[in-house]
Amino acid sequence: MTNRANNSSDDDEVDRPALPRGVKNYMTPQGYARLKNELTHLLDSERPEVVKVVHWAAGNGDRSENGDYIYGKRRLREIDRRIRYLTRRLDNSEVVDPAARGDTEQVFFGATVDYADDEGREHTVTIVGLDEVDPARGHVSWISPIAAALIKHSAGDTVPLRTPGGVRQIEILDVRYQALSESPSEALR
Repeated sequence: MTNRANNSSDDDEVDRPALPRGVKNYMTPQGYARLKNELTHLLDSERPEVVKVVHWAAGNGDRSENGDYIYGKRRLREIDRRIRYLTRRLDNSEVVDPAARGDTEQVFFGATVDYADDEGREHTVTIVGLDEVDPARGHVSWISPIAAALIKHSAGDTVPLRTPGGVRQIEILDVRYQALSESPSEALR
């Protein structure tokens, strides 16, 4: 019997949610550039280096006990899996620049939204692509529950937010569209 989970793990990234079927992979220009840079680095730099090590290690004799060969082959599979994942994500991408949205009070992809929950606490979220999610910076996926509640509504609207604890009311305070800046960790990549 084939273990489906193990077979599909070669092609699927476990830590990223799947896109809804038939839907483009919306992302900001910064998110697209980050994925494209990672793909380029893997193809032009990291993969060729690992191939050299594996080739060298293969020439050293018995491969069954050759740590460089075994580790290199494993790392090569990981790199190839990531290359396939990034290629699929980029091929299916639809880049949307929040700064080009123009003047609107309605919430769409790329919006930065200030809202107040039903306890009066204020929050700020920016609706971004699946591969750009960063809760520490308030970046939420466009398919997340909070984004689904906010999309197509405007500043001043009170909308229901479905949570595991029940339905809560949130009030949209402000909607703006701006270019996203890189986080310090992304700038180093």
